[in-house]
Amino acid sequence: MAETVPTREDGLFIGLDVGTQGVKLVAYDPQARAVVATTAAALELTSRDDGTREQEARWWIDAIQSCFAALEPGQRLRVRAIAVSGQQHGFVALSADGDVTAPVKLWCDTSTHAESEAIMQAVGGVAGSVELAGNPILTGYTASKLPWTRVHRPDAYAAMASILLPHDYVNFWLTGERFMEAGDASGTGWLDVRSRSWSEPMLRAIDDRRDLRDALPPLVEAGTTFALLPAVAGLLQLPAGVLVTTGGGDNMMAAIGTGNVVPGRLTMSLGTSGTLFAFADHPVVDAQARWAAFCSSSGGWLPLICTMNCTVATETTARLFQLDRSGAEAAIASTAPGADGLVMLPFFNGERTPDLPGARASLFGMNLHNATAAHHYRAAMEGATYSLRNGYDAFVDAGLSFDTVLLTGGGSKSAQWRQLVADVFDLPVVVPSQPEGAAFGAALQALWAHQRATGAADTLADVVLAHLQVDEALSTRPNPEHVAAYAAGYQRFQTYLQAITPLYA
Repeated sequence: MAETVPTREDGLFIGLDVGTQGVKLVAYDPQARAVVATTAAALELTSRDDGTREQEARWWIDAIQSCFAALEPGQRLRVRAIAVSGQQHGFVALSADGDVTAPVKLWCDTSTHAESEAIMQAVGGVAGSVELAGNPILTGYTASKLPWTRVHRPDAYAAMASILLPHDYVNFWLTGERFMEAGDASGTGWLDVRSRSWSEPMLRAIDDRRDLRDALPPLVEAGTTFALLPAVAGLLQLPAGVLVTTGGGDNMMAAIGTGNVVPGRLTMSLGTSGTLFAFADHPVVDAQARWAAFCSSSGGWLPLICTMNCTVATETTARLFQLDRSGAEAAIASTAPGADGLVMLPFFNGERTPDLPGARASLFGMNLHNATAAHHYRAAMEGATYSLRNGYDAFVDAGLSFDTVLLTGGGSKSAQWRQLVADVFDLPVVVPSQPEGAAFGAALQALWAHQRATGAADTLADVVLAHLQVDEALSTRPNPEHVAAYAAGYQRFQTYLQAITPLYA
């Protein structure tokens, strides 16, 4: 633990987001209430036809050094604390002396599908997995990467003394300490999210030849602080006494960065895929596994739903009809809610929510009036939003309630889509000012941890809500007339969804 704690109030707080495509750094000045610097460095990705998606851990470190080097010297001298957001589900195997023993298999690696199925079979399928840990073992989760490595890289597996996730490895490089926190750890597949402890039966199902508990680092409370290694401080040209706190997975940090740290708020990300997540003060586990029952990195839980087709649907349709951004916005403005009966099931990539991986996109209700580019584009945007509403309904069935949608991602830049979300969900929509939600969330966690280390009593939620800023010009409220129209459109979507489900189940 850190012994020297800087107390200057003119400091900067660094959030690092180690993603798949690159590393992003934000430097937040709490006195100015502003992000004063943003830097980034791209990452390579190793891909193979068998579904392999890997990176070398050293690439992350090189990118982090580039991000810090891009800060002004005076900014580096003002750094007081750092927190790391990382892509979830990766597998970093460390030897006893701290060397990485193999390339890092990432969240998007599908080469371990057979191992995922074998683990699930060993524990009694989805029902058994949910009973043991709260989640099924999906292909991308960390769990299936261990038996794959044992078979395909036996020397690396035998040399493995510690199991870390990507953001844990960055923390290890920064501090020399091996530790995990419950948020990112809940994406491994072997953390019992109800009790925030390792599930021994699940670990045995992953590997019954060795006790994997010996390789797991301790779980520490969110906001625990460690000292930045002097050698790393010198390498990054940072002052002595900088603190490093726990960080978390990218979804968990995005929750913090969008203000989703109290019940009642729903964060919605309109990216290539669509994401919904919410803060809960109790475990929210579904027997049917309709959502990921994750822990948060703020002391609570983070039920999360992901759809595979969001802006991919609108962008594909725009490309088909050669619509630029202004033309796409005009298409929505020129057509009525419900697209005059045209409905798209936008499953271009298959779908995760609902669980139809073999599904394909479909159009229903086409007639001579709605067979236009504008109607098709509206149907794509409505279909992507209805898919998210389908996941939202599962949250409501679980007893969660919401008063605000916090909207992020590329789709949030569309005024028409912001209004559509407000109308389909019948909730006010708020757009946070900071576009880099995960990195900003990490910076806010660093600020809170630093304040706590210097004796402040504020909770993380206190700090986040005090520093979160929203773009009032982008906020919107439901239009009552449109709410009713979209309710009817959503029912048509559900009818067609039920009709095609037997084709792809």
